[in-house]
Amino acid sequence: MTQSLEKRVISKLTRRIVPFIMLLYFIAYLDRVNIGFAALTMNDDIGLSASAFGFAAGVFFIGYFLFEVPSNLVLHRVGARVWIARIMLTWGIISGAMAFVQGPISLYILRFLLGAAEAGFFPGIILYLSYWFPARHRAGVTAFFMAAVPISIAIGSPISGALLTMDGVLGLRGWQWMFLVEAAPAVLLAGVVLMYLTDRPERATWLDDEEREWLVAEMKAEETSVTREHGSQSALKAMANPWVLALALIYFGTSAGLYTVGVWSPQIIAQHGTGPFTTGLINAVPPIFAVVAMVLWSRHSDRTGERNWHVVIACLFAAAGLVLAAYTSGLMLAVVALILVSAGVSSAKPPLWSIPTQFLAGAAAATGIAAINSIGNLGGFAGPFIIGWLRDTTGDFRGGLLAVAVTLGFSAALVLVLAGIRKRQTTLSQQRRSASQAADDYQHVEQV
Repeated sequence: MTQSLEKRVISKLTRRIVPFIMLLYFIAYLDRVNIGFAALTMNDDIGLSASAFGFAAGVFFIGYFLFEVPSNLVLHRVGARVWIARIMLTWGIISGAMAFVQGPISLYILRFLLGAAEAGFFPGIILYLSYWFPARHRAGVTAFFMAAVPISIAIGSPISGALLTMDGVLGLRGWQWMFLVEAAPAVLLAGVVLMYLTDRPERATWLDDEEREWLVAEMKAEETSVTREHGSQSALKAMANPWVLALALIYFGTSAGLYTVGVWSPQIIAQHGTGPFTTGLINAVPPIFAVVAMVLWSRHSDRTGERNWHVVIACLFAAAGLVLAAYTSGLMLAVVALILVSAGVSSAKPPLWSIPTQFLAGAAAATGIAAINSIGNLGGFAGPFIIGWLRDTTGDFRGGLLAVAVTLGFSAALVLVLAGIRKRQTTLSQQRRSASQAADDYQHVEQV
């Protein structure tokens, strides 16, 4: 009976929540990386070098970093419905304003403000999922949510490429039309969020009484178990938790890889002589493979309960793709390399995001998840900037791609180090519990 009820509840939650948050993330990611397509014509119009473009693409994550933790704490306090609607409205307005940049400085300012506006969205959704889905289902659900990233690239790339061809319509350049058109859905969906999202399972009128009671009891039991095993942690203590900081470093490498692909792949493809629309079509190929790989890999992680090697292997695949991209000279091999990178970094993230809620709960989870995301996403600044700087210095993409590959290799190695430490800690903890139980048993025998 319990298994049947659980299956029914999880199925209903998945249908109600996952497609909608995927749509939101689809729009968010499109507005975050469409600067990569704008660069095909915008850079010449406003006088951007490769280094300046890399900085503009990456400065988004400085704003993101500074406002991420406060934003997630506000979400935990006021609820996802109101706060995510606020995030979407502000990021939509700022993203649309990108159409009117006049030079590097105005672009830097708006990209920074876009990061500040969007701060809290991704970790807020990760936290939101931890309110609704038991840990044993979370990697698979997170994978579906994060599949919005490669889907956004796959669908958004041809759209962005097509919008770039609208040069001269109403006196605007194609890249200006792209920013305006792709910002509109975020503003419109802000109102939908207010009407559709439910903050907590206790308020889910779309579940029947039995389903709601089971879910509330299940999530409370899970939170109690996490608190009992790892202790109650304050928000400030969670930020200083060495596991949080280590996971942030791991996430740094995956973010550097993800945004290298998201921001620079249109230019990597276009250097082979393809036009904007053709570039958009080709750029849609790698994320299609990434969606399939991410979902299958995450389901395997949930089914086996193993997280560490699922992160390590995916990171190494992505690193191999970057090395291949650095040394290939043909378009076909470049696409194969981008497939490896996209599938690798996409597949690494869902199992990685299943780890923090194993030892954090409540406000500590809100802070810890936001800290991991904000610090880790500085890789989204480092990756694009390093590639732009080295391209200006050396004249090609090779040095930057290899540098990002090294960060992914470091992430994989750090996962293995942490897994070894945690295994030793678990063994020592079990030995202490066994010794304590043996002492209690001996004392009981003596008393008898």
